[in-house]
Amino acid sequence: MTHHHDHHHHHGDVTNLKVAFWLNLGFALFEIVGGIWTSSLAVVSDAVHDLGDSVSLGLAWFLARVSERSEDARYSYGYRRFSLLGALINTLVLIVGGGLVLRRAIPALWAPERPDAPGMALLAVVGIAINGLAVLRLRKQRSLNARTAALHLLEDVLGWVAVLVVSGALLIWDVPVLDPLLSVVISVYVLYRAVVGLVSTMRLFLQGVPPSVDLRSVEQALSALEGVCEVHHAHAWSLDGDHNVFSSHLVVSSDTPLQQALEIKHRAKHVVAAHGFDHVTIEVEYSDQDCSMGACCDECLEDATDPADEHACAPSHSHVHEEVTA
Repeated sequence: MTHHHDHHHHHGDVTNLKVAFWLNLGFALFEIVGGIWTSSLAVVSDAVHDLGDSVSLGLAWFLARVSERSEDARYSYGYRRFSLLGALINTLVLIVGGGLVLRRAIPALWAPERPDAPGMALLAVVGIAINGLAVLRLRKQRSLNARTAALHLLEDVLGWVAVLVVSGALLIWDVPVLDPLLSVVISVYVLYRAVVGLVSTMRLFLQGVPPSVDLRSVEQALSALEGVCEVHHAHAWSLDGDHNVFSSHLVVSSDTPLQQALEIKHRAKHVVAAHGFDHVTIEVEYSDQDCSMGACCDECLEDATDPADEHACAPSHSHVHEEVTA
């Protein structure tokens, strides 16, 4: 993956999140007025949902801009995880908003008010058009932040389709309970999807193995390389749900020449990159030495404490280490 290609995708995320934010905010405000005008709980519930989405989209837009920054002394991997933070906050806002709507809609099932069905239908048509346009702007984006926003907007479109169907039914039959019932159904569905998204996002925050990665398969591919005796300390995690990181130790025979060890490391790098990793760190160890998880081996650390020793941690150290960006 080239830096230019990567920057292009991030810029697309920022631009499309910006457009989606203004579309959603403008319509949410229009929708609140319309929900009060039509006395429709289903419209009001969707308006609260859309307003929450607007706040989340605005935050997602801001954090997407922050995530474009390059690495520095404070964040050595860059700011990509700020985009993941946007996805987390977006999900939490949906859960809180859905709970508030349910609190109002459930009691209304026993005392429903008849809404303005023609007004509901008009709002539904506008809602499908506005949210549909926002979904089209975000549907091809790569970051979890943008994909989460697109999913929520798609749920809005489906919700408005349901509102349109119910408003049509109310024009034919006098069944006002359909309005709060639809509000409950929309809210429960949104809450379910939000909880699923929260679990997925928290897994990334806790540096779990990305769902798209089969770590065992990567280990087997490395073990199959000629000259590799063992693979251990294999770790995989994701910066933002899109850019994955991998590190591992490879053990080679104690009589393996340095040049051959470097070639093994080079082949291993390409094997791992083929599994969709952007940052790959491979350390090669010799079979006659203990694995060292520290910055250096014990002998070198002892030598390093002696200020008179100018050759502490000399190049004779047999570990070969490299970090590469695929």
